[in-house]
Amino acid sequence: MAAEAVSGDQQVSSVMHVRCPDRLPEGVFRQVLELLAEFSPVVQALPPSAALVELKGALRYHGTDARRLGEVLRIRTLSRLGVDVRVGIGPTIVVAATASGQIDTPGGVLAIASDHVVDWLAPLPVEALHGIGPKQAAALREYGVHCVGLLAAVPPATVQRLLGGKAGRLAVDRARGIDPRPVAPRALPATLTVRHTFAQHTLDGAMVRAALLDLVVQLAHQLRGRGQVARGLTLVLRFAGGASWEKTRRLPEASAHDDDLRTLAYRIVDAAGLQRGRLTGLVLKGEDLVDADQVAQQISLDQAREDRLVAEVVSDRIRAKFGPGAIGPASTFLRVS
Repeated sequence: MAAEAVSGDQQVSSVMHVRCPDRLPEGVFRQVLELLAEFSPVVQALPPSAALVELKGALRYHGTDARRLGEVLRIRTLSRLGVDVRVGIGPTIVVAATASGQIDTPGGVLAIASDHVVDWLAPLPVEALHGIGPKQAAALREYGVHCVGLLAAVPPATVQRLLGGKAGRLAVDRARGIDPRPVAPRALPATLTVRHTFAQHTLDGAMVRAALLDLVVQLAHQLRGRGQVARGLTLVLRFAGGASWEKTRRLPEASAHDDDLRTLAYRIVDAAGLQRGRLTGLVLKGEDLVDADQVAQQISLDQAREDRLVAEVVSDRIRAKFGPGAIGPASTFLRVS
């Protein structure tokens, strides 16, 4: 259905929900966000692979409708990045996100005109409505509510008893296409990623920790070189067979020091409880990066730590002169007596 820009008090189908392929590299996702900014300044990143765009103020500037802009976006992501996207368009976030979810992979554009929202939503299975999770869908189906049209027709009080107060109210409103949330401009938080791939599948815990230590040193060195600090770390474990495990934790204080990143990274990998899992690779990300000069530096009363920080500065100078492999990670953490 074509999206229409209508005047008066009627809603305009101008909200675009863009779904990228799963497991899209972060760098490519950032490039998709940059492309979206060419269409509108109001872009909300939804990591790891989706985004919202408000086109209402941009439709007149571009001289076309939202569906056409969605088609142009798809052509550009394919031609420039080799990435096909699924673009849903509607008058509200819930309609646009539900529409993008109804597009078969690899990509396409589905635009829902504002006056067709209720009729379009009605026959969809209840689990297809954006924001309805598997447990909520199961509870609704058990009650006999198997499609969005029935959910919209059920008294809100009944749905509240099934799903809970706030969740029930939201579910009924969204089944009717009602969603007052605005698209809130939000850039993707700054991150820095380093990776290690094992030559062979490994069960050796010592080998895993050694590889993780190497990633910590790489990440910390790159952060210091960029004049940034991380407020958190994400560790991704890749297993044989394609499965993965991911955990994010915040640092007590933003840091780019080897000691601080190593301590947190080891805590995260310990939380994974690795036993017989065959690992194929590790990914370590510094999350929520900020400029180092924006963070107050605390003077430590731990002389051993202060000595290691001095050694860290020297190590950085050696790597800058002789290359990143000039000092191995094990020597980085030798304590100065």
